Amino acid sequence: MGCGRVGSGLAKALEEAGHSVAVIDQNREAFRRLGPNFNGRTIAGVGFDQDILLEAGIESAAAFAAVSNGDNSNILAARVARERYNVPNVVARIYDPERAEIYQRLGIPTVATVLWTTDQMMRRLAPEGSQSEWRDASGTIQLCEVSLHREWFGKPALLIEEATGARVSFITRLGEGLIPNSHTVLQEGDLVHVTLLESERARIDEILSREPEVS
Repeated sequence: MGCGRVGSGLAKALEEAGHSVAVIDQNREAFRRLGPNFNGRTIAGVGFDQDILLEAGIESAAAFAAVSNGDNSNILAARVARERYNVPNVVARIYDPERAEIYQRLGIPTVATVLWTTDQMMRRLAPEGSQSEWRDASGTIQLCEVSLHREWFGKPALLIEEATGARVSFITRLGEGLIPNSHTVLQEGDLVHVTLLESERARIDEILSREPEVS
């Protein structure tokens, strides 16, 4: 639902990946963003209207993305898709970070546009400490990009796990992701992503801000 820049880009990417896609938008002109090669269905209407959803094929949908420019419309449509039609994979884009947090804790996956952008900017402007990239619905577990003291570079990546108890999920190196093994050594410029308990985050940040203790 929503055929703006995000919605149209998502629709084209899903189709290129081999999925059948239906796009809903109140403005027919918005469908021009899909380009002449888009083979999916386009339905003009309100994305949480039952008749419109049925026309789009909601009863057989494997996933539903609510990416219009209205928070209320997105969350309402996401709830209808999940609760009425039992769509297994549902996500809503939310501009208000506070509301996104509430819906996330209620088990409705959200992407908070403003919060994500703020986190990305802060990560580059002030890299101290960890920056949350994902959290489970309960808020207990987080995937974070962590900031390391310079002395960690040149050490084994798994030393982070030994020192903190957190799991090194992956490393971004020169723009590409890699999953570390026992032979992976941290290099200057690596972006390190760890899975941790929210309750342990401050302690882990403090450990990684110091030189590693090597026995």
